[in-house]
Amino acid sequence: MCVQPEALNREALFTDETGNFRFPAEPEEGEEVAFLFRTAANNVDTVAFVEESSGKVTAMSKTNSDEIFDYYESRLTAGKEPIRYCFQVKKANEVCYYSRLGVEDELPTNGCFLLVPGFSTPDWAKGAVMYQIFVDRFCNGDLANDVVDNEYVYLKQNVVHSKDWNKYPDQFDVCSFYGGDLQGVWDKLDYLEKLGVEVIYLNPIFVSPSNHKYDCQDYDYIDPHYGVIARDGGETVNPEEFHNRNATKYMIRTTAEENLKASNQFFSRLIGEIHKRGMKVILDGVFNHCGSFHKWLDGEGIYDLSGKYEPGAYKTEGSPYHSFFKFNEQVWPDNNSYEGWWGHLTLPKLNYEGSNTLCQNILDIATKWVSEPYCADGWRLDVAADLGHSSAFNHSFWKDFRNAVKAANKDAIVLAEHYGDPSEWLKGDEWDTVMNYDAFMEPVSWFLTGMEKHSDEKNLRLFGDGNAFFKSMNYHMSRMMSGSLLTAMNQLSNHDHSRFLTRTNQKIGRITTDGPEAALEGISYGVFRQGVMIQMTWPGAPGIYYGDEAGVCGWTDPDNRRTYPWGNENMELIEFHRYMTGLHRTVKALRLGSLKPLLAGDHLIAYGRFLGESICVVAVNGHTKEQEMQILVWQLGLKDGESISRVMLTYESGYNVGKISVPVIDGKVVVTMPPVSSILLATD
Repeated sequence: MCVQPEALNREALFTDETGNFRFPAEPEEGEEVAFLFRTAANNVDTVAFVEESSGKVTAMSKTNSDEIFDYYESRLTAGKEPIRYCFQVKKANEVCYYSRLGVEDELPTNGCFLLVPGFSTPDWAKGAVMYQIFVDRFCNGDLANDVVDNEYVYLKQNVVHSKDWNKYPDQFDVCSFYGGDLQGVWDKLDYLEKLGVEVIYLNPIFVSPSNHKYDCQDYDYIDPHYGVIARDGGETVNPEEFHNRNATKYMIRTTAEENLKASNQFFSRLIGEIHKRGMKVILDGVFNHCGSFHKWLDGEGIYDLSGKYEPGAYKTEGSPYHSFFKFNEQVWPDNNSYEGWWGHLTLPKLNYEGSNTLCQNILDIATKWVSEPYCADGWRLDVAADLGHSSAFNHSFWKDFRNAVKAANKDAIVLAEHYGDPSEWLKGDEWDTVMNYDAFMEPVSWFLTGMEKHSDEKNLRLFGDGNAFFKSMNYHMSRMMSGSLLTAMNQLSNHDHSRFLTRTNQKIGRITTDGPEAALEGISYGVFRQGVMIQMTWPGAPGIYYGDEAGVCGWTDPDNRRTYPWGNENMELIEFHRYMTGLHRTVKALRLGSLKPLLAGDHLIAYGRFLGESICVVAVNGHTKEQEMQILVWQLGLKDGESISRVMLTYESGYNVGKISVPVIDGKVVVTMPPVSSILLATD
């Protein structure tokens, strides 16, 4: 091991907010907290704990040592207020500081570690394998609840039922239905369980007119087209009329009490079955806006047609829901001057500031679905930063939302969709975590493919730049506390972005300009497996988008919403995912361990995860030629004479799970990497 004892070994300096170096990692008020800091053995003069707010500097005591490292400890009792802190290290005349951003020469102004007494994220979600299902395209388990041709009109088009499950989505896709439903999810629970799924995240399932259901019609009920149609009948619409004044079949299906109750009861039984298998369920909450069909607005007259509901705000100024929306003109009936999200009248923005009743209704809905008899395990919050008309209200509402949900189900997760810096919402009193675009999806996509997440842009400067990869990851990860990071949803694809397998072709394209077949051209399974390798070994909760594991391709929305290819799956890819989820769940360091970058170069990266005796190393070679990589594993605590086992090797044509021992010599391991490959080494 090449360490100069007279110099400060900055590579050895390390701490983080995981249970390795702070325990308890998520303390309650009044608990004593121990902070550990690691240095090279006999290499520093002093280590101090620095509190940002007060500037207080507390000398730390050396409490443990081994042949590679010394460990320094400081303790304090958590109070009511958050604590921002960093560490100061001195050796002779050299002074440096350590924060979330790593080693710095000056006292950091950003990136300090953060402890918020009383804030904790659900243990079940930390590192959990998640699986996202866009229900209409996953599996059709009940033909009787399928949308029928001309059942109603949406966006001035008659809805259609696709008779061909394998048909590519249309360019205008929101009115096309393939028949996937919750019975289909139930039918495939064995498959999901064998795949290693621990959490099912469902795109919206409440009553809604579109196939994506981000335009809610009734938050209180599961859509009978996904649940149970106990009572049917009525008429479809005339294909040439383009209105819903006579859409009695749709009215019966979505407003009849028999259908709504039966669908909710079915969903309760489904969640019970999922929980019996040891899995969790996250629901999609779309609370910034609803849909123009919503019973509160009734912009299509569906509820007026039924004759059993209070009048909607679109119909009359006297509606009890008038204050739920912001109208720009006082013109009734049929007032379409309401505010729409991004101007879309099909997505009326909810006017929270104008109605305390609306606020309470949404909080009641949030608690309803995480309580008996449903007991869902949390919410994914759509466009969460957009809710309300001001930042102050937005933060106030999410505080109330968190309190309500946690009071109903203390183990429920609050996971938000967010682009950009989430730190203002991740201070311990609003969201638990986020869909991890900035600190996972984007850096991985740029490094492995050079492609932006929609396949709309290519950047060859970022393609294969290992230093840029770690720099971006570190910067964005520093904005989240450890609990938020370990529960963040790490996806390669989802319903809003192109399929990652398509991004491996490095082509800019969309279905409207290139057609669906082009999304399959020139793809690289080697690069795809590298993405899965990083996904299953990076801190956070790996989230598989349905069908990614089976080889589904697709440009961005709507092409990314192709049906799951039952009977035509890529079984080799599915088996590979099973191996990777198994390793993720059994190698202890991969769920809760610390992260340490080890090597960054041109199309080369290596990093380690460690938790106690569990140590693993991941390396990625993006070159089209074989590469020898020398990885300094002493930084993870591995000693000369010890060994670590190769448990997974991927390459363009496949993968190998044969276990091969790799010795540690001179503080490093040497691995020969095939072209376009990745490797996982582990001690357990």
